[in-house]
Amino acid sequence: MTQRIRVIVADDHDCVRVGVMRLLQAAPHIEIIGEAPDTETLAELLDVHACDVVVSDIGMPGIHGANNAVSFLRRLLRGRPRPCVVVLTMICHVHMLSGLLHLGVAGIVDKRDTAAALIEAIEAAVGGRVYLSDQARIAMDACDAPPQPRAGVLSAREWEVFQLYVQGLAVHEIAARLQRSGKTISTQKRSAMRKLGLETENDLIDYARQIGLT
Repeated sequence: MTQRIRVIVADDHDCVRVGVMRLLQAAPHIEIIGEAPDTETLAELLDVHACDVVVSDIGMPGIHGANNAVSFLRRLLRGRPRPCVVVLTMICHVHMLSGLLHLGVAGIVDKRDTAAALIEAIEAAVGGRVYLSDQARIAMDACDAPPQPRAGVLSAREWEVFQLYVQGLAVHEIAARLQRSGKTISTQKRSAMRKLGLETENDLIDYARQIGLT
């Protein structure tokens, strides 16, 4: 590939960010134009730099105190013009992976896969293709039934309720904080769990841990 690809790397772990940048800097056709430890810094970089691909973790601090980058990536991928997004993650939850693809993410690379997979994902994204690294593909293939359209894609209100619940707030406490009825909060919590394929409280806690909410 001869096209020079401009990349921003976002991850809240310094060692991961440095390692990814060193890997990408060894590729002559990739140019690192910025790094971000959170979505606020990422947003600032995107405001001032033209970028082809964002390589981002999702379990990192978000804007306005959020504990996850998904909401920001959702807004980013709805904009025009927009960069391609390659998610670098340890998440193996099939509904979450499927949800990221439905959001428009161009590639998902599991951190346990080879370093070469990230470069392949970036190249695929620029070429208009969707890329899954080996571990991400194994997780998707392991699902007995393919996730339904929109699975894993929570509304803004469902995501808000979900985050507060996994932080330890009870339904009535969330209702009081958000000034909604307890019935509405319960419905939104159930809807979020259904979309994410979570059946029990243990499933919910394990999922929250995977994406960095707890």
